[in-house]
Amino acid sequence: MSVVDTTPMDFVNLPLFAVSALVFVSVLTGLFSARIGFSFLLVFLLAGILAGEDGFGGYRFDDFRLGFWVGNVALAIILLDGGLRTAFSTFRTGLKPAFLLATLGVAVCALLTALAGVLFVGLDWHAALLLGAIVGSTDAAAVFALLTRSGVSLNERVAATLEIESGVNDPMAVYLTLSFIALATLTTPGPGFMWTTLAWSFVQQFGWGTLLGLGSGFAMAALLKKVSGKDAVGGILALLLCAGGLAVFASTGLIGGSGFLAVYLFGLIVANRASAAVTPALAAMDGYAWLAQAGMFLLLGLLVTPSSLLPSLLPALAVALTLMFIARPVAVWLCLAPLRFTARETWFISWVGLRGAVPIVLALFPLLAGLPQAHLLFNVAFVVVLVSLLLQGSTIGAVARWLGVALPDPGDEAQVRAVFGDFALDPAMPVGPLCAFYGLPAPPEISQALGDWMAGELGRPAIAGDRVRLGSATLIVRKLIAGRISSVGLSLDE
Repeated sequence: MSVVDTTPMDFVNLPLFAVSALVFVSVLTGLFSARIGFSFLLVFLLAGILAGEDGFGGYRFDDFRLGFWVGNVALAIILLDGGLRTAFSTFRTGLKPAFLLATLGVAVCALLTALAGVLFVGLDWHAALLLGAIVGSTDAAAVFALLTRSGVSLNERVAATLEIESGVNDPMAVYLTLSFIALATLTTPGPGFMWTTLAWSFVQQFGWGTLLGLGSGFAMAALLKKVSGKDAVGGILALLLCAGGLAVFASTGLIGGSGFLAVYLFGLIVANRASAAVTPALAAMDGYAWLAQAGMFLLLGLLVTPSSLLPSLLPALAVALTLMFIARPVAVWLCLAPLRFTARETWFISWVGLRGAVPIVLALFPLLAGLPQAHLLFNVAFVVVLVSLLLQGSTIGAVARWLGVALPDPGDEAQVRAVFGDFALDPAMPVGPLCAFYGLPAPPEISQALGDWMAGELGRPAIAGDRVRLGSATLIVRKLIAGRISSVGLSLDE
């Protein structure tokens, strides 16, 4: 009786064991680290570093093309999952601010970060602007994951703004990155040609991304309504959605559009047009998204060689701190100033400018293009991501509570009264008699309904927790129905 030689299977078993063991340990460690406030995604990134050539694993991995491919596929799945979980109702309060942050905000952030690249890293302006574009956007993977696991419920305006911004600002960062790479390699002289190239690229990226994302989303929604049922359950529908989303991502990129924008819009339309079919698939989609995040962060961690970071570590730290404490806050305050956000909300949105895998993936563009200083840009981008996940990612819940943008736990009566006031009022009652009863200064239209008067004073879509000052009293929005104030709280000064 002969013994079967299993050696030929080692090329399968050894890598499979190494990868599965690494993912298993990372997930287990991440579960414990999340309890003490550290980002789950940070653990995967560090696991990749430790498995790399400078870590305990000693594995040398420098296939930037493979890392780029995996990173793009993973981001497409993550953005698809984010779009599938975004309800149209969030657009009521979050669309305008998110759009400004995803366009003007990214550009301002990139410009100020570029200045830090010139001052601290010693980059020329072309390379510095490229660095600013690379790290200019918040990361959907980091934001979606950390907001879910932060343990707090944010008020609707803040949550919707962050959710939509993180899903739609990647296309702007990709556009700026590709544009600055094109300018760096441009051989045709003349500012007119340059601006024409940038304008046409913008139209292509956002035009095709929007057109294909919306069109394919409506088509997929119609298809799901026909095929969903007993023969197409959650897991199969999730696979269908995933394959469809990746096809949209790739086809949009092939014709010069933004696949990131297209796949997010695809998920958004499908979820809101065929919600009954999508809902059973969300659990499986969550698994796909986590697998994509884990694989992407592990692989990007493997690409990093910590010893090569040391020469540029201090300048990169200076860039990271400039981005977190100057560039992001300036961009957020500039964008949100006309929209009457409170100072506390604005500061919180400024702080949740999380950088995750997107800057590292974008930093692979210059490497693949063979640009000078590409490795330096990659190292600086990695340090920026690491610092952001460490400082910002681990403090989201604490900062939300400190700034008062978190909604109270419904079971905590004392906290509910502190936020929503001691007395509940009918928003349909005239504001005049209320002012007379409590001795408050009456507004000009004393017959106006209290809820309508508060909505006018706010000057923006109301959310639960909004406050309006009236003499010695504070009126608080307790509840809304279909966007209208349905309950008002009253708190009197002591």
